[in-house]
Amino acid sequence: MKNVFLLITMFFCGFINAQETFDVNGTHNKNHNYYAFTNATVFVDYQTKIENATLLIKDGKVEAVGTKINIPKNVVRYNLDGKFIYPSFIDLYSDYGMPEVKKSKTPHYGPQFENKNKQAINWNQAIKPEVEAGKLFTVNDKKADELRKLGFGTVLTHHHDGLMRGTSTFVTLGNEKANLVMLQDNVASHLSFNKGTSTQDYPGSLMGMIALLRQTYYDVDWLFNNTKIDEYNISLNTIVDNWKLPQIFEANDKLNIMRADKIGDEFETQYIFKGKGDEYQRISEIKATEGKLIVPLNFPKAYDVEDPYDALKVNYSIVKHWELAPFNLGIIAENEIDFAITASDLKDKKVFLKNLAKAIKSGLSEESALKALTYNPANFINQYDKVGSLEKGKLANFIIASDNLFAKKTKIYENWIQGKQYVVEDYNVIDAVGNYSLNIAGKTYDLKVKGEPKKLSGNINIINGKDTNKVKVDVKVERQLVSLSFNPSDDYQKGTIRLSGTISSNGGIWDGNGQLPSGEWVKWSAIKGKDDEKKEDKTDEKTDSLIIPKIQYPNMAYGYFDSIPKAETIIIQGSTVWTNEAEGVLQNTDVLLQNGKITAIGKNLSAEGARIIDGKGKHLSAGIIDEHSHIAISRGVNECTQAVTAEVSIADVVNSDDINIYRQLAGGVTASQLLHGSCNPIGGQSALIKLRWGAAPEQMKINDSTSFIKFALGENVKQSNWGEFNTQRFPQTRMGVEQVYYDAFIRAQEYQKKWNAFAALPEKMRASSLAPRIDLEMETLNEILNKQRFISCHSYQQGEINMLMHVGDSMGFTVNTFTHILEGYKVADKMKEHGAGGSTFSDWWAYKYEVNDAIPYNGAIMHKQGVLTAFNSDDAEMGRRLNQEAAKAVKYGGVSEEEALKFVTLNPAKLLHLDHRMGSIKVGKDADVVLWSDNPLSIYAICEKTIIDGVVYFDLDKDADQQKANSKEKARIIEKMIVAKKGGAKTQPAKSKKQKLYHCDTVGE
Repeated sequence: MKNVFLLITMFFCGFINAQETFDVNGTHNKNHNYYAFTNATVFVDYQTKIENATLLIKDGKVEAVGTKINIPKNVVRYNLDGKFIYPSFIDLYSDYGMPEVKKSKTPHYGPQFENKNKQAINWNQAIKPEVEAGKLFTVNDKKADELRKLGFGTVLTHHHDGLMRGTSTFVTLGNEKANLVMLQDNVASHLSFNKGTSTQDYPGSLMGMIALLRQTYYDVDWLFNNTKIDEYNISLNTIVDNWKLPQIFEANDKLNIMRADKIGDEFETQYIFKGKGDEYQRISEIKATEGKLIVPLNFPKAYDVEDPYDALKVNYSIVKHWELAPFNLGIIAENEIDFAITASDLKDKKVFLKNLAKAIKSGLSEESALKALTYNPANFINQYDKVGSLEKGKLANFIIASDNLFAKKTKIYENWIQGKQYVVEDYNVIDAVGNYSLNIAGKTYDLKVKGEPKKLSGNINIINGKDTNKVKVDVKVERQLVSLSFNPSDDYQKGTIRLSGTISSNGGIWDGNGQLPSGEWVKWSAIKGKDDEKKEDKTDEKTDSLIIPKIQYPNMAYGYFDSIPKAETIIIQGSTVWTNEAEGVLQNTDVLLQNGKITAIGKNLSAEGARIIDGKGKHLSAGIIDEHSHIAISRGVNECTQAVTAEVSIADVVNSDDINIYRQLAGGVTASQLLHGSCNPIGGQSALIKLRWGAAPEQMKINDSTSFIKFALGENVKQSNWGEFNTQRFPQTRMGVEQVYYDAFIRAQEYQKKWNAFAALPEKMRASSLAPRIDLEMETLNEILNKQRFISCHSYQQGEINMLMHVGDSMGFTVNTFTHILEGYKVADKMKEHGAGGSTFSDWWAYKYEVNDAIPYNGAIMHKQGVLTAFNSDDAEMGRRLNQEAAKAVKYGGVSEEEALKFVTLNPAKLLHLDHRMGSIKVGKDADVVLWSDNPLSIYAICEKTIIDGVVYFDLDKDADQQKANSKEKARIIEKMIVAKKGGAKTQPAKSKKQKLYHCDTVGE
C-alpha cells in the first residue's frame, strides 16, 4: 500500500485548488491523480456485480469500471484481490452539520399567542419553511467519521425543528471545507408532526398541528392564485418557490403516515414518509398511500424479564414489536413499497450494520438492502446523476470491504468519498489469531493467540505432572513485525523470555531472534497450524425461520391474528328481542343478519350457509351508542390554545389501537361520538365511529354521517381553575363566553358575505379580483349556520344553557345536544321549545362546584318533558357499562325498561342523526346488535357477543380462548428474550407503559 500520508497530502492539495471561487493562500498547483483498484468484486449498482474488476477514478469521480479497463501509466494502483467494492451508502434523514435544536430556557409564564419573531414570516413559530439547511451547514468531522465507518458517503441533512422545517442540503461526509462537500442545497422540503422549539401555545395537540398545516397550505394556494395581496409573507412565498421539490414528512408512526398522506391527497402532494419501524402493522394501508418510505433500523432491545413479576410489567404489544421489528423491512420489500434506510433514530450508531444484518436474516434480501442504501435514496431526491452507483462521471464514493458486505464477519476497510481515502480498518494488518507451534532454540510450546488485531492476547499451557498452568503471553503485531514476551516458569526457563521477529507467508510463519532471562540470544520461530485457521463462530444464534411471526390487528392484546373477521350471514335464534320499535320486546324470536344488515325478524328463520347462534334464554338488543366519548384519540383531546378552534378535528386523530375499543365492545358498545374536550367555548369537530376493532382509523369512521362539533360552557372555558398564569386568554367570565359566540358567528357571517360577493362578480372581473382567503375556522362555523354541522355542547348550569340557546335563536342555529347536561331538569321546557336534546350522566353530582345542583332524576325529568334524552359516558371505564347506567333511569324517575334502554341505543342514535341506520332492531338497519346473558338492564347481564355490520367483533367464548393464546404468545416471546440475554444481547429494564386516558379537561398531548 502506498504511503497514506503522501496520498492524503496529494488529495488535500487537489481539493484546495478546486476552490475556484475561493481565494487560496499558497500555490495553485493542481494535481490530477488517477487511482486504479484492481482484482476486486465491484458492485456497480445494487444489481450489477462484476468479478475481478477494475475501478478507475480521477479527480474525485468515476472514470471507468469493468474487466477490460485501459489503465493509464501515471495511475496509483491498489491490488484488492479478494475484496469487494460497493457504492457508499446515502442517508436521507440526517441532522449532520446542523446546529443543535434547543428549546429556550427562559421561563415561560402564561400563554404565548403570537410569534415572537418580528420578521415578515409566518404568524406561527412552528411554520418555518424559509429555513435553508445549506445556510446553516458546517462540517463536523467527528460525526462524519461516525457515519463513514458505517459505510455512508453522503447525507441529506436538515434542521429538525418545527412542523414545516424548510429545505435540506445534500452533502458528502468528507472532511473538506463546506463549499467542497456540499453537492446541492434546497434539495427537499421537510415537514413533521412536532412543533419543535416553538414556544407559541398553538397548536397544542396533534389535531391542531394537522389543522395548522392544512390552513398553511390553503394560504399558500391563496397567495399563488392572487396577485393583489397587500402583505408579503416570506414563509408562504418560500413554500410556493419550493413546491416542486421532494416533500419528506417525518411521520414517526404507522397511523401518522396515513394522517400525513390524507393532507397530501387534499393538496395534491405525494410525500415521502419517514417512518418509525412499525410499518408492518398497517402495511396494506401504507402501501395504499403510494408514498415512498424512509425507514430506521432502531430495533428495540430485549427486556430483562427473567423475573416473572418483571415480565408482567412489559406490555404485550411491546414484546410483539420486539420480535417483529426486524421483519419490518422484509415485509415492506415484499409488498413492493420503495424505501430507503436511515441510521437517524439510533442512539448508538454502531449497531446499524448489526441491525441491518438482522433485517436480512429476517427476510430482507441483500439486493433490496443495497438498493435501499444506494439507488433508492439517490433517486428519491433526484440525485442519482451524482451518487448511488459507480457509473462513469459519478462521484467516487465507494466502500472497500473484506467480503460480501452483508456477511457477518465482513469488515469495512475503507470509505472513499469524492475520491479521497478514509481508512476505517487497515486491510494490510495481518490476522494473527490462531494456534501456533512455537519453537525457541529447540524448546516447543503450543501458543494460542486470540482477540482483535489491535488488542491481541496469547497463552501457552505448561504441564507440570498432573497440573496444567496457563501462562499469559504478551503479543504485539505491527504490520510485518511481531514481539512476544512471557515467563514460562518451567524446567526450561524461569524468567521472562522476550522475542522479536517478522511475519511472512500471509501470517503463517513467524521467526526472528530473542533473549532468554540469562541474556543469551536465541533463534525462534512459530508456525500456524493448518487446521487452526480462524473458524466460524459456532456460538452464533440459530437462524430465525423466515416464517414471519403472527401479526395481530391491531398488534396488541386481543388483536385478531393474521386477519380481521369478516361479515357473516348469522341467525340468532329464539332470543328475547328488544326492538326499540313499535313491536316492543319480542319473545322467542329469530333475527337474520345478512350482508351487514338486519334482513328479517320472526320465527323459524333460515338462510343458506347461515351461522346459527343459540339465543334461547338470552336477550338481543341494538348496539349501545355513546354520544360523548374520549377514547381512541391520539395526542390530545383539547386544543386549548385559543378560544375558538373550530378548524381542528378529532376525525384527523382517531387511534385505532386504543385497547378501550375492545373493552367497550365487551360492554356492548358499537358506536361512539369522539368529542373534543371542553377547554374553550368553541372546540373542535368530532368523529363518529363504529368500534370496528382491528380496522384502520378511516375504516372505523361512519360513512355519510352528519357532522358535529363540540362547544363548551362552564368553568373550563373561562379557565377559572387554571392558575394565576392563565388569565390572559379571553374569555375569563361567563359574560365573555357569550361574546365569544356572538363574535365568532358574526365574523363567520361577514366571511360568507365576502365569498357571496366574490361569487356574484362577472367571470372576467372575478378573474382579476382578490379572492377571499379560505379560513378553516370560518368555514366550519358557516357549516353550523347552514345546518351542515351540529353542536354538542358541554353544559352544566341553567343560566349558561339559556344563554347559548338565546345566542342560537338570534344567530340562526339550533343547539343539537346539551351533552352531560346536569341542570336540564330546570330548563327542559325551554330545551324542548328550542329543539335541543339532552345527553346526561345518569347520577353524577357534586364532583365540582358548578354541578352542586345536579340530581339523579335529571334524565327522567327531561324525558318526561319531551326532550330527546340519552345517557353518555365521558369516561373510558363508564363506557363499558352504559347498559347499567341506563337502568338508573328506571330507579331514579320510574322510566320504563324499554324507554330506559333507548337512553343508550335509539336516543343517542337520534341525537347523532344515525337512527335511520342504527339504534333499534328493524329490517334494513345496520346489523349492530348485542347478545346478552340476561335482561340488558340487569347488573347480572353479561355481554356475550357484540356484532357490528354483521361482523362478530366480540365473542365471550373466543375472548377466553384469546386470553390464553395471548398469554402463551407472550410467554413464547419472553423465552426468546431470556435466550437473547443469555446469548449476550443487551437488555433494558422491564417497565410498564401506562396509557393516558382523556377526559373533557385533559390538557396537552
